[in-house]
Amino acid sequence: MEDQRFLSPELSHRLAAIDIGTNSLRLIIAESMRAGNYRILDEEKVTTRLGKGLGETGRLNPEAVEQSLEALRSMKQIAEGFQVSELRVIATCAVREATDGPEFVRRARDEIGLEVEVISGYREAHLAFLSVMRNFNLEGKNVVVADIGGGSTELVFASGNIIEAVCPTPLGAVRMTERFDSAGALDAGPFQAMLDGIDRELRRNTKHVLLEPHVLIGSGGTFTTLAEMILATRGQTGLPLRGAEVTRAEVRHLLDRLRKLPADARRGMPGLSVDRADIILAGVAIVDRIMHHFDLNRALIHDRGVRDGLLLTMLEHAPHVEPETASDRDAAVERFARNCSVDLPHARHVTRLAGQMFSQLIEFGRLNVNDRPLLEAAARLQDVGYLIDYEKHHKHSYYLILNSRLAGFQPHELELVANIARYHRGAEPKKKHENFCQLSSDDRARVRKLAAILRLAGGLDRANTQQVQDVSIEARDGEVRMHVIAPQKPEVDLWSAHKRAAPFERAFDAKLSIDWQPPAAEAEHAAG
Repeated sequence: MEDQRFLSPELSHRLAAIDIGTNSLRLIIAESMRAGNYRILDEEKVTTRLGKGLGETGRLNPEAVEQSLEALRSMKQIAEGFQVSELRVIATCAVREATDGPEFVRRARDEIGLEVEVISGYREAHLAFLSVMRNFNLEGKNVVVADIGGGSTELVFASGNIIEAVCPTPLGAVRMTERFDSAGALDAGPFQAMLDGIDRELRRNTKHVLLEPHVLIGSGGTFTTLAEMILATRGQTGLPLRGAEVTRAEVRHLLDRLRKLPADARRGMPGLSVDRADIILAGVAIVDRIMHHFDLNRALIHDRGVRDGLLLTMLEHAPHVEPETASDRDAAVERFARNCSVDLPHARHVTRLAGQMFSQLIEFGRLNVNDRPLLEAAARLQDVGYLIDYEKHHKHSYYLILNSRLAGFQPHELELVANIARYHRGAEPKKKHENFCQLSSDDRARVRKLAAILRLAGGLDRANTQQVQDVSIEARDGEVRMHVIAPQKPEVDLWSAHKRAAPFERAFDAKLSIDWQPPAAEAEHAAG
């Protein structure tokens, strides 16, 4: 088998990425530049419709498989000609879902010498968002990023550069075209059935999204084609597509025109390529329903996407680029908290108090010493949800942490941190909460105890003055006595801690008493 890395001392910073999609295969070859940027040297696209008939058969289209393998062979040769130092190949929805997807991957490896990485819808969404984040100023904006492919649409909801939710959906332009037979003109009844079907999928797959986006940013061939067509109607052909703005009214008007035209008539429309004429109606319908569902009046067009995101991740490891990765968990947590505009003095103080309480409750509460970093991360990040909304900030914190991809944390650890932060206020953990019920029984017990500690620690800085210096705990025989050490009696903090005592008592099956002691009294208590 041939190696995928073609090393050349003179051209060691040339990279190539291939995206195997439901509708087409695309190659991009780039040369790295300063500050993690690149310039495109060559691009190639081959439309094979690999996912044609997938919804009916569950398998890749046999003819398209052969065409796709031949396209991969040619693309590899092009990459070799440019002497790239690294070539990565990813496959998305069609290969991911097909029962014979693994066989396609095997043939690409054995017959061509290419290792194909089949990525999840979540990974696809993160790559698309990375591309948007590098090309758009998202500061102060709540956005939904939609990457429409042939077999799926990935939705990313973010506030600024911080992701709150990722929602893969089965709303692909090819898939919807086949499902509703929309390659040609549609009468009012079938057309409405397609819109209703898209609406159902959006409701089903985004029902837990809390963020209210202000604008849609779209990537993928559907969006760029839609922009070309709308710009043509304005008489603005030839303008750059990146950042172009289209309105909901323009999208709807285009959709109404398309649904009345047979495929042959569509091919003559300015801005519409021949190889997309049969699937453009379904694609524009997806855009229309996303804008309708989230009550958005405008969409911005992005002419890059998943491949760009993949190249950007590859550039992080280029020899002259300093990777922006955290050296440890603390640095990653601190940076994420700062990016979310967290009140850091308060967060750090609550973290210290929570850590003190944890260390003194280990034996009494049968706590796992390895859980302390999770508690402390949750304490530092409990208020990241303020970035989006105060009223439900604990719920926003859950989703932001879950989707943060913090360096140094495994996915399961992030899930626990997110749950602990989720319950630092508001309702206690309940099995009817989807985020909580999907945890194992052991993890649910861990979250209950750690969240109860975090609630108390947060209460002890309710006045946000960092007045409480230390916490001393005595725990035995079903009773926990907590001595709050502060120079002056912290009335507000004690009041808040008492209000938060009940979850602790239930989680630890113990009666909790809280009192104030000045530092001198604490010294005497310790000596005694």
